[in-house]
Amino acid sequence: MRIRSITYFIHPRYPFSELLLRKAGIFTQHAKQNFEAAGYEVQTVRIATPPFPDYLHVDDFLRAGFQLEVLTHGEGFDYVSMGPATPDILASYQAIPQLLANSGNLFFSGMLTTPEKQISLPGVKACAQVIHQAAPLEENGFANLRFAALANVPPWGPFFPAAYHQGKAPAFALAIEAADLAVEAFSQANSLSQAQNLLIDAIESHAQKLEGLCQNLEKTYQVSFKGLDFSTAPFPTPSISIGNALEQLGLPAVGLAGSLAAATILMDALDRAHFKRTGFNGLMFPMLEDAIFSKRGAEGTLSIADFLLYSAVCGTGLDTIPLPGDASVGQIQAVLLDVAALSLRLDKPLTARLMPIPGKKPGDAIRFDFEYFANSKVLSLDAQPLRHLLDGDEQLRILPRNHS
Repeated sequence: MRIRSITYFIHPRYPFSELLLRKAGIFTQHAKQNFEAAGYEVQTVRIATPPFPDYLHVDDFLRAGFQLEVLTHGEGFDYVSMGPATPDILASYQAIPQLLANSGNLFFSGMLTTPEKQISLPGVKACAQVIHQAAPLEENGFANLRFAALANVPPWGPFFPAAYHQGKAPAFALAIEAADLAVEAFSQANSLSQAQNLLIDAIESHAQKLEGLCQNLEKTYQVSFKGLDFSTAPFPTPSISIGNALEQLGLPAVGLAGSLAAATILMDALDRAHFKRTGFNGLMFPMLEDAIFSKRGAEGTLSIADFLLYSAVCGTGLDTIPLPGDASVGQIQAVLLDVAALSLRLDKPLTARLMPIPGKKPGDAIRFDFEYFANSKVLSLDAQPLRHLLDGDEQLRILPRNHS
């Protein structure tokens, strides 16, 4: 198990406060030293701001993005999330492709929903346009790695690109790469209940140790500790694969019948573990970041519909999904609308990080020179542009299923 990220949440003011950023850098470097001394590898340190339209004027978006990337790099941060574009300022979505083109370490997101639990049809379309425009910016559609569409996602989740801050007081949280805990627990178990209990014990053991370290940092620096996100993030090796963990339960292959049950069993264990939570704490299905998901996707066993189905019981949405390069705005919009509707109906956070691959068609092989990605094939996109009312400009309230 590794710490994927120490994520520091900050309101950087504007013009940016170099003093606040310096304090953030000091905190995260000290935190990293503490966690590493305790035996945990820390892969990255990251910083996340409130939604950038909340503290920047439209005319300052591009300039501020460049400035913030330079300043945070100087303080030792690997990546920066400037938070989501918001439906009340549609120009914020329109700025994101250029911001992505101008940087290599800035992450962004866009809201599909409003704080009032409404689907924003303009927001859905705007996110689809961002994904479409960002696809040709880098080889293999790689710029879309740094953008996600968000539905019903609260602040203080430490995983990028969904991370964003709220308020002015600083805070921090940990994103945990813990798929190996599930692989180990499930491979040792003699029953489903034992598999769950082994995973719960492993999570709680690490969580207790990490929480103690975090509470000491909180007290020393007066920086609020928001919690841990044990979303079983994978790495593209079988030993750190969520797909492998699920197949250890007895699935012939993830994507076949029984996969929904296996995902539910794993998610139930995550839910029953006791620790201070923030973010998703869900079962992640990032296709290109997981060795088994990438393999099953290439074999044709896993589809976009499968990933969305599993998100209904456990997941965090559609993540690092390779799409055909000719995917249209209208097709992407239709997929995002499904994500938004599912999120509000189930009252759970979901995201979509979709990656059209320029020049590639369904079934084409794709290879990446990136340690966090496995090679795979492009999935088919069974979608057509929406028409009439679904292609409108409403903001529609969706009540959760258990509403009374």
